[in-house]
Amino acid sequence: MHLTLRQKLGATHSIDDLRDAARRRLPRMLFDFMDGGAQTESTVRENRAALERIRLVPSALAGVATRSQGLDLFGAKSTMPLIIGPTGFAAGFWARGDVALARAAAKQGIPFVISMSSGSTLEDIGHAAPGTHWFQHYMPRDRERTKRLLPKLRDHGVDLIEVTVDTILPGRRLRDIRNGFSSPIVWTPRKVASVLAHPDWLVRTGRHGIPRMAIIEGESHAKKAANLSEVMRPHFDEALSWDDIKWLRDQWPGKLLLKGVSDPRQLRPTMAAGLDGIVISNHGGRQLDGAIATIDILPEFVRETGGRFPLLIDGGFRTGTDIVKALALGATAVQVGRATLYGLATAGEAGVSYALAILRAEIDLALAFCGIGDLTQLGRDSVRVASRYAIPDEIVVRPAGPKLVSG
Repeated sequence: MHLTLRQKLGATHSIDDLRDAARRRLPRMLFDFMDGGAQTESTVRENRAALERIRLVPSALAGVATRSQGLDLFGAKSTMPLIIGPTGFAAGFWARGDVALARAAAKQGIPFVISMSSGSTLEDIGHAAPGTHWFQHYMPRDRERTKRLLPKLRDHGVDLIEVTVDTILPGRRLRDIRNGFSSPIVWTPRKVASVLAHPDWLVRTGRHGIPRMAIIEGESHAKKAANLSEVMRPHFDEALSWDDIKWLRDQWPGKLLLKGVSDPRQLRPTMAAGLDGIVISNHGGRQLDGAIATIDILPEFVRETGGRFPLLIDGGFRTGTDIVKALALGATAVQVGRATLYGLATAGEAGVSYALAILRAEIDLALAFCGIGDLTQLGRDSVRVASRYAIPDEIVVRPAGPKLVSG
């Protein structure tokens, strides 16, 4: 049975509603891969709990009939302080899922970060969705692979790379282990029953074929693995060091960001290596169980930079008010992953656009109630933090808001 868009979106009015819808639309092993985290998933829960501990301060009589969410990000205009971050196996949640994410981002006028484990090629994404595309890169042990890839990125209009550094080993994701979510999939009666219970997904996937990692396909490491994080193991390097980052900086002429940083002590060497920004990230709780929430550690990064270095952040963001909280604490912009994947799994490109529309409306409401006309007016005075990790007020730099970052 093919569901209409109305049936797919149903009574969804929030990202949490889309999450519930995605759970119904996907076979269990796929939903768990999208939704799950490492081991006990305490980091996943803490990302959300930390955001809940931060409260916005409404401010009336501010005359904010006109409001703007626009900003410049690394020389490109963005209509809202939001980036669709890199997410692997999007094609498993919806056929040509990476293209759907890219198209929705382009229509909304925001950046999309192509995952190195994308199910679509650079050519397909660039042709179907002209727009601001960044690229997420894992540093493989074989540096020649990176050398071969970089010219292709330039040829397809990518001018910003986020190099992920928190994946020196695969995270131990128990949901995937328990579900036997391997590559290739080893079919069992339970898995077959779960797929057959989701005919809409089955027909769509059958029409487009088994999802694959199109950008890195054909390489010798694409062999059978116990779970999907193990497929990427050759791109995980336990010996990864600052020398490798400096090497990549020398090889890549465009913007270069470090993604997967939670330790403020890594900020100074990042700047010294000539990088252009940082993505404060704990990989959505999918790597180290028990890691600190990104929003809790953000003020320490801001204190180190004084608001003068671009700080993107991800980790647990589900509402527009979550995003405004991060901006008030000094983040330049927020990357989301699961929030748009829930929309993708529910209704494809239309679902992603719907998720972005929800977040845009919620950001606008938060700005209005806090008396903020544009993002430069956001600052530490717009929030109060009740956290065991909070930095005392007297030593927190209070930036005017997310800095407009130009080339």
